[in-house]
Amino acid sequence: MVSTKKPLVIAAFEGWNDAGDAASDAVALIASTWGATPVASLDPELYYDFQVNRPILDRVGDGTTLTWPATRISVATSPVTGRQLLLVQGVEPSMRWRHYCAEILAATAPWEPELVVGVGALLADVPHTRPIPVQSTSEQAAVREQYGVEQSEYTGPVGILSVLAQAAADRGIGGMSVWAAVPHYVAQPPSPKATLALVSALEQVLGEPLPVADLVDESRAWQRGVDELAGEDPEISEYVRQLEEAKDTVELPEASGEAIAAEFERYLRRRDPGEGRDAGPR
Repeated sequence: MVSTKKPLVIAAFEGWNDAGDAASDAVALIASTWGATPVASLDPELYYDFQVNRPILDRVGDGTTLTWPATRISVATSPVTGRQLLLVQGVEPSMRWRHYCAEILAATAPWEPELVVGVGALLADVPHTRPIPVQSTSEQAAVREQYGVEQSEYTGPVGILSVLAQAAADRGIGGMSVWAAVPHYVAQPPSPKATLALVSALEQVLGEPLPVADLVDESRAWQRGVDELAGEDPEISEYVRQLEEAKDTVELPEASGEAIAAEFERYLRRRDPGEGRDAGPR
């Protein structure tokens, strides 16, 4: 089946943009279930500080191998509509961000994609017992109108997703960001409920179903596990109750852009007090 719709680029990067591994897991799920085929990779020597992102030593039989931080680009084809997705998976680079984004866009250019979707996740003061807030935004009016998403009001420090979106816009390609808020008190990966929320948001962008059956079961098991842990700690249990009350009494079925930005500021202050005042999920 050949789709009449142009391909999309969907990108997620491990590190600063990937709380609970939710974003990278969302893209990895699409890649694995749709049988993505590798088409390009970026030379890690150009973009990484290996004292920050060190290579990993593995043992295979009697020998060893080194796995370096990398960025891989693969092509997946929808089994429903035949639409192609260019999936970008990697670690947020340490340096040469503009050159890095230009290389990604050059590698995907032969497919003539119409939209670059950056997928991210941040830690926030949200309860694990409620739907995970997801915010989809674009800086381009045409993209906002076509996909029914918001314009972000955020200003401040950004991650590689924003740089990639701007680089795409400079080349006449649409750009969008999809961010999920991960409960900060269960920050350790995996975070299947946040991954499910992101995949569900990507379904809205694509206008077709994505594979989520296993994620639904994993999300329920994850929530039961967190329920049990919270039940064993009175302080955590009370904290969750307060978050639930705040969530239920404020008329925000899904967190607004301003709320997610505020949560991200609190997250950065927890990481490095005094440096998170102007931060936000971009």
